[in-house]
Amino acid sequence: MDATRLAPTVGIAACLAVLGVLALPYLVVDSGGAVGTYYGTGGVNPLLTGIFALVGVIVFAAGRERRSDPSLAAGAALTLGLFGTAVTLLWAVTVPESVVVGMSTATVVEYHRWVLVVASLGIPAAGAWFSRALGVF
Repeated sequence: MDATRLAPTVGIAACLAVLGVLALPYLVVDSGGAVGTYYGTGGVNPLLTGIFALVGVIVFAAGRERRSDPSLAAGAALTLGLFGTAVTLLWAVTVPESVVVGMSTATVVEYHRWVLVVASLGIPAAGAWFSRALGVF
């Protein structure tokens, strides 16, 4: 498989990974209201990154299948990924530690915000790889 098809496929997987990480607290925390508070505190709601990831799936797939100009799709995916990572990082550094500690005794929740930041980095990385494979930069 050549890089012009592999890169957007990896991008789709990265977008789905972000969506999975965003859904994780709903699976491990007993109270959905606590998860709402967790996501609602901080500088910006990280669920916005979920919207960027959903759009990213469509953009990567359209570029891969040449339903849209691949160069345009690669640039759009890179931009969506950078904004998503910025949103996630802003939220991760501004969410109060007391909200994280009070939410659950699960260790998963303690490290969740940083796992989300790392997962969100996959989207712009795949967008940059797709751009590079197309010879855009």
